[in-house]
Amino acid sequence: MSGSPGAPEPSWPTPPLGGWTADDLDRLPNLPMHTELIDASLVFPTPQTLFHERAIGFFSRQLESVSPQDLEVVARFTIDIDRWNRPEPDVIVVRGEVIADWEQTRLPADSVMLAIEIVSTDSVTRDRETKPVKYARAKIPHYWRVEDNQGQAVVYVFELEPTTGAYTSTGIFHDRMKVSVPFPVDLDLTQIRPRRGQATDK
Repeated sequence: MSGSPGAPEPSWPTPPLGGWTADDLDRLPNLPMHTELIDASLVFPTPQTLFHERAIGFFSRQLESVSPQDLEVVARFTIDIDRWNRPEPDVIVVRGEVIADWEQTRLPADSVMLAIEIVSTDSVTRDRETKPVKYARAKIPHYWRVEDNQGQAVVYVFELEPTTGAYTSTGIFHDRMKVSVPFPVDLDLTQIRPRRGQATDK
């Protein structure tokens, strides 16, 4: 028996035959913010860590400051890969032409130039295995995976190999990240840390 005596059991959406679809994310009532659709199943968000929050802010600000004018940087926004997959990368860089209006709730995956995932304890398998396969299948040319190594960010950089349709590793960056694609970027990764001397020890 779980929960407090007399407490109502949580009511979760019951999936239809064949699972949920990308359109269902906009139709289902009371879904938690940042719910994703992976292989026709709903993936609910968990509380984010301070590292996760700071990393999203860091990459959003830094990429916005150096990206070409025809590109847009968007944080925590779903992308349409297919009918059964509508994931939400932590940060994406997309072609600006697909930003249609303030009411849109997703972007087409084929407009994404770069997808970034900040790995959390509950998302390790998705970010290392599941999502890269789906992003590669959608032909997203660049994928960065950011991990917390005892309070310090480590960035694993991947580029789509056209002949195989799979990602190939092009670098692992610790203190400083300098790449030329999808546009020139030179980042001080040590800036991803709590402010005012807050402890980073785990």
